[in-house]
Amino acid sequence: MSRATKRKHVVQELLQDRVEPRAAQRVVRVLGTPGNNLHEVETAEGTRFLASMPPRFRKHIWIKRGDFLLVDPIEEGSKVKAEISLVLLPPHVRSLRLQGLW
Repeated sequence: MSRATKRKHVVQELLQDRVEPRAAQRVVRVLGTPGNNLHEVETAEGTRFLASMPPRFRKHIWIKRGDFLLVDPIEEGSKVKAEISLVLLPPHVRSLRLQGLW
Protein backbone atom coordinates (compact mmCIF):
# COMPACT_ATOMS: atom_id res chain seq x y z
CA MET A 1 0.00 0.00 0.00
CA SER A 2 1.44 3.36 -0.95
CA ARG A 3 1.96 6.10 1.59
CA ALA A 4 -0.79 8.30 0.10
CA THR A 5 -3.28 5.44 0.09
CA LYS A 6 -2.51 4.58 3.71
CA ARG A 7 -2.93 8.24 4.74
CA LYS A 8 -6.26 8.34 2.91
CA HIS A 9 -7.53 5.26 4.77
CA VAL A 10 -6.35 6.49 8.19
CA VAL A 11 -7.94 9.92 7.71
CA GLN A 12 -11.15 8.37 6.35
CA GLU A 13 -11.40 6.17 9.46
CA LEU A 14 -10.78 9.17 11.68
CA LEU A 15 -13.51 11.25 10.03
CA GLN A 16 -16.34 8.82 10.80
CA ASP A 17 -19.21 10.81 12.30
CA ARG A 18 -20.48 8.11 14.63
CA VAL A 19 -18.26 6.98 17.50
CA GLU A 20 -19.34 4.23 19.88
CA PRO A 21 -16.80 3.54 22.65
CA ARG A 22 -16.55 0.00 23.93
CA ALA A 23 -16.87 -0.82 27.64
CA ALA A 24 -13.13 -0.74 28.41
CA GLN A 25 -12.36 2.42 26.44
CA ARG A 26 -12.03 5.82 28.12
CA VAL A 27 -12.16 9.41 26.93
CA VAL A 28 -9.08 11.39 28.01
CA ARG A 29 -7.65 14.87 27.41
CA VAL A 30 -4.07 15.44 26.20
CA LEU A 31 -1.88 17.43 28.62
CA GLY A 32 1.40 17.24 26.72
CA THR A 33 3.70 15.23 24.53
CA PRO A 34 6.94 14.17 26.27
CA GLY A 35 8.17 12.55 23.03
CA ASN A 36 8.81 9.12 21.55
CA ASN A 37 5.15 8.82 20.39
CA LEU A 38 3.92 9.10 23.99
CA HIS A 39 1.27 11.54 25.21
CA GLU A 40 0.53 12.56 28.78
CA VAL A 41 -3.24 12.34 29.29
CA GLU A 42 -5.76 12.97 32.06
CA THR A 43 -9.07 11.23 32.71
CA ALA A 44 -12.27 12.90 33.90
CA GLU A 45 -11.46 11.68 37.44
CA GLY A 46 -8.11 13.50 37.34
CA THR A 47 -5.70 10.58 37.04
CA ARG A 48 -2.70 11.21 34.80
CA PHE A 49 -0.75 8.64 32.81
CA LEU A 50 1.03 8.11 29.49
CA ALA A 51 -0.68 6.82 26.35
CA SER A 52 1.21 5.44 23.35
CA MET A 53 0.38 6.22 19.76
CA PRO A 54 0.02 3.15 17.52
CA PRO A 55 2.10 3.00 14.33
CA ARG A 56 -0.94 3.47 12.06
CA PHE A 57 -1.44 7.04 13.36
CA ARG A 58 2.21 8.10 13.27
CA LYS A 59 3.09 10.58 10.49
CA HIS A 60 -0.62 10.82 9.55
CA ILE A 61 -2.45 12.31 12.53
CA TRP A 62 -1.29 15.26 14.66
CA ILE A 63 -2.24 15.45 18.34
CA LYS A 64 -2.03 18.72 20.26
CA ARG A 65 -2.41 19.69 23.90
CA GLY A 66 -6.12 19.93 24.76
CA ASP A 67 -7.29 17.36 22.21
CA PHE A 68 -9.55 14.52 23.32
CA LEU A 69 -8.71 10.87 22.69
CA LEU A 70 -10.37 7.51 23.02
CA VAL A 71 -7.89 5.06 24.61
CA ASP A 72 -7.72 1.33 25.31
CA PRO A 73 -6.14 0.33 28.65
CA ILE A 74 -2.91 -1.69 28.79
CA GLU A 75 -2.64 -3.90 31.89
CA GLU A 76 1.08 -4.68 31.82
CA GLY A 77 2.29 -1.07 31.70
CA SER A 78 3.57 0.77 34.77
CA LYS A 79 4.00 4.22 33.19
CA VAL A 80 2.31 3.71 29.82
CA LYS A 81 -1.18 2.59 30.78
CA ALA A 82 -3.11 3.05 27.52
CA GLU A 83 -2.92 2.98 23.74
CA ILE A 84 -4.67 5.57 21.59
CA SER A 85 -7.63 4.12 19.75
CA LEU A 86 -9.11 7.25 18.14
CA VAL A 87 -8.51 11.00 18.08
CA LEU A 88 -11.83 12.70 18.82
CA LEU A 89 -12.69 15.62 16.56
CA PRO A 90 -15.49 18.18 17.24
CA PRO A 91 -18.08 16.11 15.27
CA HIS A 92 -17.18 13.07 17.42
CA VAL A 93 -17.64 15.09 20.63
CA ARG A 94 -21.05 16.32 19.43
CA SER A 95 -22.06 12.76 18.60
CA LEU A 96 -20.98 11.50 22.06
CA ARG A 97 -22.89 14.34 23.77
CA LEU A 98 -26.06 13.52 21.79
CA GLN A 99 -25.71 9.86 22.77
CA GLY A 100 -25.27 10.83 26.44
CA LEU A 101 -21.83 9.21 26.66
CA TRP A 102 -19.81 12.41 27.27
